[in-house]
Amino acid sequence: MAKITYVEFGGTEHTVEVANGLTVMEGARDNNIPGIEADCGGACACSTCHVYVDPAWVEKLSPMDDMEEDMLDFAFQPDMSRSRLTCQIKVSEQLDGLKVFMPEKQI
Repeated sequence: MAKITYVEFGGTEHTVEVANGLTVMEGARDNNIPGIEADCGGACACSTCHVYVDPAWVEKLSPMDDMEEDMLDFAFQPDMSRSRLTCQIKVSEQLDGLKVFMPEKQI
């Protein structure tokens, strides 16, 4: 389990425990966290689970693959130094304390 903090665009924080092996997107979905829509269900076929990763965590995540990078082109105001799709971030105990910030909107 890892405690992950999801921060809505307006600043409201939600810290929840997410089971190892799930994705950060599944953690948001299973805990009814607003701001992550996940229209494709985690298939990396949209950008509606886009977040900005806290700068302290960017280098601790596994690198994004080409498909995720391509999908981020469709995200609302991506920041390629911090933007990630939560469906592509697998939860492990090493992610305990991860903090992600939602964009103003998902498209």
